[in-house]
Amino acid sequence: MKTLTPCAFTLGELAERLKARLVGDSDHRVTGLATLLDAGPDDITFLANKTYLKYLPETSAAAVLVHPAYGAEVPCARLELDNPYLGYAELSRLFDPLAGQAPEGVHPSAVVAESVHLGDRVSVGPQCVIEAGAVIGDGCVIGAGSIIGAHSEIGADSRLHANVTVYHGVSVGRRAILHSGCVVGADGFGFAHDGQGWHKIAQLGGVIVGDDVEIGSCSSIDRGALGDTLIGNDVKIDSQVQIAHNVQVGDHSALAGCVGIAGSTRVGRHCMLGGGVGLSGHLTICDGVQVTGMSLVTNSIHEPGVYSSGTGAMPNGLWRKNAVRFKQLDDLAKRLARLERDASGAAQG
Repeated sequence: MKTLTPCAFTLGELAERLKARLVGDSDHRVTGLATLLDAGPDDITFLANKTYLKYLPETSAAAVLVHPAYGAEVPCARLELDNPYLGYAELSRLFDPLAGQAPEGVHPSAVVAESVHLGDRVSVGPQCVIEAGAVIGDGCVIGAGSIIGAHSEIGADSRLHANVTVYHGVSVGRRAILHSGCVVGADGFGFAHDGQGWHKIAQLGGVIVGDDVEIGSCSSIDRGALGDTLIGNDVKIDSQVQIAHNVQVGDHSALAGCVGIAGSTRVGRHCMLGGGVGLSGHLTICDGVQVTGMSLVTNSIHEPGVYSSGTGAMPNGLWRKNAVRFKQLDDLAKRLARLERDASGAAQG
């Protein structure tokens, strides 16, 4: 897909920005970023996974971003650097069609309370509502239909896409990205039961989101019951993730789609939770833990490493047999223990 607003860079400019070694014409201009197979003579492409090395001779790109180990195999100009995927990430932002397109100012249909503080270069889109006492930092973009509750704060250079809801008393750090439909600061799931029915527990805490956080579409981060729910710096949260009240997520962690974290669980720094992972409440997950997709964690994890509990897909007939045997494991374990006791007694006799 080409950018909506055409832009052009010379290979020399890109090499300087990426701190890459350029082999080729530094004055050659490129106007797009594409895959190895889709790139044309005006595009730059990249090779970040050797699986795609077979496509390298076929590319029609003007230049390839590549590790030096594969430089000799590139049929055109190349920019060599040790981490091509990181370089690709930088290029993707340069060619982003949304960059700089939000008009500054407040749309006439937006409702902004008089006590709201709007920083410089702020864009507030149609039908937005910003309630009393809210603070919107410099350079923020508030997408159409978004709502920011009373006394909440959005840090500088953050972007809320359309229809984001930030409840009252929420703090979002600098350079955050909140995608459409996400909700930050709704009530946590707190109720007391009297034997016949449920009684709501008011959620008196807030949510504090750090700098450089991204929250995917339709994800929900609940406010704390008493203290705050805490999301650290540089945390990346995919779509349809549920984070319950008083959860803490450490810096630089990443949560893939449909992760669910129950109340008061603490996730450490540099953790990665695969798609569909579930964490029970009141657990502690130490730094450097990776949990693979569809796993259920019911006990705290105190040692870094990779953890799994989900089972991979298999033919249904085999799965049914294994499910039956799984139900028999407890009986088999008891029978084995009896046999070991009998054998031990016979040996001693």
